[in-house]
Amino acid sequence: MPETTLVAPTLAEFEAARAVVAQVADVTPMESSRYLADVLGAPVYLKCENLQRTGSYKIRGAYNRLSKLTDEEKARGVVAASAGNHAQGVAFAARELGIKATIFMPVGVALPKLSATRDYGAEVILRGTTVTEPLLAAAEYARETGAILIPPFDHVDVVTGQGTLGLEILDQVPDLETVIVPIGGGGLISGVASALKQRAARDGRRIRIIGVQAENAAAYPPSLEAGEATMISILPTIADGIAVAKPGLLNFEIVRDAVDEIVTVSEDDTARALLVLLERAKLVVEPAGAVAVAAILAGKVTPAGPTVAILSGGNIDPLLMQRVISHGLAASGRYLTLRIMLPDRPGQLARISELLAEATANVIEVLHTRHGVGLQISEVELDVSVETRGPEHRQHVVDTLRAAGYDPQID
Repeated sequence: MPETTLVAPTLAEFEAARAVVAQVADVTPMESSRYLADVLGAPVYLKCENLQRTGSYKIRGAYNRLSKLTDEEKARGVVAASAGNHAQGVAFAARELGIKATIFMPVGVALPKLSATRDYGAEVILRGTTVTEPLLAAAEYARETGAILIPPFDHVDVVTGQGTLGLEILDQVPDLETVIVPIGGGGLISGVASALKQRAARDGRRIRIIGVQAENAAAYPPSLEAGEATMISILPTIADGIAVAKPGLLNFEIVRDAVDEIVTVSEDDTARALLVLLERAKLVVEPAGAVAVAAILAGKVTPAGPTVAILSGGNIDPLLMQRVISHGLAASGRYLTLRIMLPDRPGQLARISELLAEATANVIEVLHTRHGVGLQISEVELDVSVETRGPEHRQHVVDTLRAAGYDPQID
């Protein structure tokens, strides 16, 4: 790759990009969170890019990149590959600039994301079952047609556009000391970190940047340890928006220089964060967009002054939301599934119901069967799911059943 592609944007370039990005991007709300402040031990603010046009910050980098194209390049059209937010950002930016856009997306992409991308005027081509196949297809399409390939994160114009978010955050929270940023390929954090670190250096102050990755898709820790962008194998994660197997080259160089710390969060941590954002902040956030809050809830962030957690996106499939909420309830100790072996005689189901009522656990679902694996002829298996009020109440329910002579197994 030519050396010029690894030159980070200057503060003047970030400032200039603000005027460009402002033509399409909203100044999204900055909400304070008393609940998260109590958890962290420092003031916490939520930067709501989940409320951005197209549902994520991606519109910033996409529009900035497309605005830099020459008239001849615009006439050739643009092509991109994405399973969601980048697709919508490019499609929207192309529509605003009068450019033909072709977007490759995987078969089975969430219907809301597919519909939104088409509604913004892009031609969508479905290819493959993972993001890898669309990426290859988009690159081939660019070679064959001359269309300009718009990368999701590894381009200086994209990084510059994303970095406008950092300057906006500083306007809204002038005394901020810490910013927590989700990381996939690194486009957002490299832009935000570079812009904020340069402003901090100019103003003679310090701003701490913490990156967060899903532990099942954390390419940056091994890359930083190796000293170069390194490919990893990705495990399944609900935070699919940041499931990137290898950091961008430019992004890696900036992150290595400008980011203070990178932490990882589990699937349970992310599910809990989504639930907290729904209940406490009344905000709908996609899993990838909630990992900054997950890091706070999981105790991965050391408090250091006013802290901003970036909610990077809100494009979540309602069906996925339903599953994640259920998972978050279980992870928070508010949803409990028990398996209980019972004597096969009348009254046992009624007795369990009575005990659960005494423990004030609300029954959601019951499966009563004689056909479970390993059951004796004289036994039945009862699988019961109940709502609880948290870890202490959850344990009280289990203790109540055990005190009555039953042996409930937590599923």
